[in-house]
Amino acid sequence: MALVSIAAAAELLRAGRVVGIPTETVYGLAANALDAAAVREVFRLKARPAGHPLIVHARDPRPWAVFSERAERLAALWPGPLTLILPGRGVVAPEVSGGHATLAVRCPDHPDALALLDEVGVPLAAPSANPFGGVSPTTAAHVLAAFPELPVLDGGSCLVGIESTIVDLTGARAAILRPGAVDADAVELALGEPLGSPTGTAAPGTLATHYAPHARVVLVHDAAAEAAALRAAGRRVAVIVRRPARLHARALYAELRAADDAGAELILAEYAEEDGLGVAINDRLRRASGGR
Repeated sequence: MALVSIAAAAELLRAGRVVGIPTETVYGLAANALDAAAVREVFRLKARPAGHPLIVHARDPRPWAVFSERAERLAALWPGPLTLILPGRGVVAPEVSGGHATLAVRCPDHPDALALLDEVGVPLAAPSANPFGGVSPTTAAHVLAAFPELPVLDGGSCLVGIESTIVDLTGARAAILRPGAVDADAVELALGEPLGSPTGTAAPGTLATHYAPHARVVLVHDAAAEAAALRAAGRRVAVIVRRPARLHARALYAELRAADDAGAELILAEYAEEDGLGVAINDRLRRASGGR
């Protein structure tokens, strides 16, 4: 298969096929969340552990998860790069939640994703469209490089470029499990109350090592100086420099992929400012580096 239209993508999804779809964060490997066999195919394609839950994308996630008053406050930020962990209603395929009673839901902020959700008429389970643990895709070409036989809806380059913020609403206090473009200040403002600490709720994309290229990633404060010394010693080194946060996030995964494509053995990545979106960028870099 190759690139498909919104109508064709919807038809394939209703027929139980898996389709690569764009969102504002990264491209997803989408399946009908009500179809257990289709969801299992997502896990197979990604080589994803069965207990690692998926995010359900829907225009209105309320039929699939139980919304509290706090959830309703945060839902005011949709469509957008924000995922809520809520008690599930037991309606979607059990494979989606990885055997947990909770469900991760969001409404994406991408015109083609929203048009597809309107057309297909079912919720879509859609993790990032890459092999498990690897660098997330931000273009249709990235998806096809990993899954050349997959039908893909091309929605251009992702405008955010890193995965959604995940907020757990199943405990006594709301807690951010994965930072993203919706930062802690925005979450607390919408909630009208302070955030608590994570309590170990299962959530997508929260492993210590994740989003990793083949080359070794090392986090530094001055990449140029360290790269010069390493190159002088004959090392194949790529550099990812600090830049304004939104540009940094949008380019991050493409730059990690480009370093691999260029044959780099080492990627020196500069920390972002540890504030707002920079918190999420540094989170992805730490996971890509395996904590180095």
